[in-house]
Amino acid sequence: MTELFDISGKTALVTGGSRGIGLMIARGFVEAGAKVYVSSRKADVCDRVADELGEAGECLSVPADLSREDECRRLAAEVSEREGGRLDILVNNAGATWGAPLDEFDDAAWDRVLDLNVKGVFHLTKHLRPALAAAGTHEVPARVVNIGSIDGLHVPALETYSYSAAKAALHHMTRVLAKRLAPDNITVNAIAPGPFESKMMAATLEAFGDAIREQIPLRRIGEPSDMAGAAIFLCSKAGAYVNGAVLPVDGGLVGTL
Repeated sequence: MTELFDISGKTALVTGGSRGIGLMIARGFVEAGAKVYVSSRKADVCDRVADELGEAGECLSVPADLSREDECRRLAAEVSEREGGRLDILVNNAGATWGAPLDEFDDAAWDRVLDLNVKGVFHLTKHLRPALAAAGTHEVPARVVNIGSIDGLHVPALETYSYSAAKAALHHMTRVLAKRLAPDNITVNAIAPGPFESKMMAATLEAFGDAIREQIPLRRIGEPSDMAGAAIFLCSKAGAYVNGAVLPVDGGLVGTL
């Protein structure tokens, strides 16, 4: 059973790994014995988190602005070079959100979110495909885990039009890539988080936290171990036959509507 969920010795890249969901996953991976690269736009924050997580295992900082394809290409090349052209796990977590009334939702609200949440995921996965294919085998495929959202599975209460549309697009792109990359021995799945304590959710939880908890069948906000556990499952032997899935991790919020 221990071997079934073992990811020790694996090498992973977690984008947006310096805070929130990404940090939960990066910390879980490091504590489970994986070598983890964390990437985020702010180099100083990324370096600080890598130093912190490095106290529990092996963690390295590789800052990048993944809303630009040239930066996706550079990040992929740097990680590939450091790892001899191989990468076991890619977690596409870096993302942005935007909220505004319908009449005020302009191009900037769409471009910023779609460039990072959809195009950035596609480009980084594309550029890391050779390294993932080199690491994957028929029995033990390489893994791509995209971090979506339950807002891409249901209609959100807030006016986050580009965010919910981007996450729905990401979920479907996950399925498309899962079919396309399977012959390369790469699985592609998505996690759709519900409410978790993070910078992105902080204002919402402060204003509506009690009401949100009442809506969740398990009556609580997600904890770091919930997110780390789901990601480790998908990236371990236990999840080797899961491909093209979108896994809600939300305490039953969407699945019981």
